[in-house]
Amino acid sequence: MSRISECIDAGQYRYFEHAEERIQQRKVSRLEVKQVLRSGHHEKSKDVFREEYGNWCYSVKGRTVDKRVLRIAVTFDENEMLIVTVIALSK
Repeated sequence: MSRISECIDAGQYRYFEHAEERIQQRKVSRLEVKQVLRSGHHEKSKDVFREEYGNWCYSVKGRTVDKRVLRIAVTFDENEMLIVTVIALSK
């Protein structure tokens, strides 16, 4: 989780197009995404190794200020954190 915070603090992150679509579709703000990534917990059971890319996709679950539960999938390349998708688990 510290690597996630480091990337956010340094501005070394970006959203995949898929994540951008889900944010709009689910009416989630970028601020809420950052909040959950900073304060949420790592869901190790949801982590997946993506063989086609040769890397891990990590899952973070947490609550927004208004108590919405989100799951956010992230991965890392050499330089930055990549936000893969945003899932709203509650309304």
